[in-house]
Amino acid sequence: MPLQIIRQDITKFHCDAIVNAAKETLLGGGGVDGAIHRAAGSGLLKECRTLGGCPTGQAKITKGYRLPCKYVIHTVGPVWRGGGYGEKELLESCYRSALCLAAEYQCESVAFPLISSGIFGYPKAEALRVAADTIAAFLQEHDMSVYLTIFDKSGYQISKKLYADVQSYIDDHYVETHTDTERARREAKMFGVFQSGTASAPKERRSLSGSVPLTEAVPMEDRAESAPPSLAEMLERMDESFSQMLLRKIDERGMTDAQCYKKANIDRKLFSKIRSDVRYRPSKPTAVAFAVALELPLDEAKDMLMKAGYALSHSNKFDIIIEYFLVSGNYNIFEINETLFAFDQSLLGGTAK
Repeated sequence: MPLQIIRQDITKFHCDAIVNAAKETLLGGGGVDGAIHRAAGSGLLKECRTLGGCPTGQAKITKGYRLPCKYVIHTVGPVWRGGGYGEKELLESCYRSALCLAAEYQCESVAFPLISSGIFGYPKAEALRVAADTIAAFLQEHDMSVYLTIFDKSGYQISKKLYADVQSYIDDHYVETHTDTERARREAKMFGVFQSGTASAPKERRSLSGSVPLTEAVPMEDRAESAPPSLAEMLERMDESFSQMLLRKIDERGMTDAQCYKKANIDRKLFSKIRSDVRYRPSKPTAVAFAVALELPLDEAKDMLMKAGYALSHSNKFDIIIEYFLVSGNYNIFEINETLFAFDQSLLGGTAK
């Protein structure tokens, strides 16, 4: 997946390069910096001594030594001083400089910590926004898998307003769903009285909450005339597949394939598999990712999901969160993923397996 948020100790992560949130001296320190130096061993410090330090906002590269990666990219984040001293621009430069070095050294995968969000004091929600936006912009021009590693939930935070809005939306729709479910159980229980009691059930049983028939008698002579179609006939009637709808929508939006799969946070190889196989069935997060990339309204997004065999349900937090963003008209897939991660849900996007 091009950009993925994961809960992981960065010193144990297997990839081409990990990024160290370093001090200007590059000689180690506390937090992530100290953990990386300890895990890499003395060879890392010895090489760092030859680099002559690193200015804030820039990056330098060393070997990985005892770490499970080829390289360590050291970047120096800004100390938070209220936001009026160019902190945002410097933090953006950290990510861009590190990513450019990774590309220069032909790294296909790179893992970042949330730079400056620890002892440097950068507000976590704002640090996350800068990281996601800067990485996303870089990935529009490069093919690379990038990971934001979060050691634990205390090191991760989305906007309080966004979290509260999504939580409120979940609560509202969970209440609606559970109320409907409980009502259905009561109706089923009462309906059972007709079946097991002495009174005969009405010929046309209706829901207690509406007029839609629960069952409807069909004369035997009519059943033969309305016999279901054969499997061969049903297969002949198959409508547009997910792949066909996706490609049609891309054309209708005037997008290129690359623009679509990058906006969907989808790996190029996975997109190629979907394009080449008209009956390819993607995972649900992948299908949703394309609906988001195409900026489909809720009804069209549901239709696209149905083509892949999925639906959005009010009994599932993932589905409710996706619905919240679609209804809100917010199609920023990285912000959606940040929110899904905050609520411990699967992230959107995908890679070829």
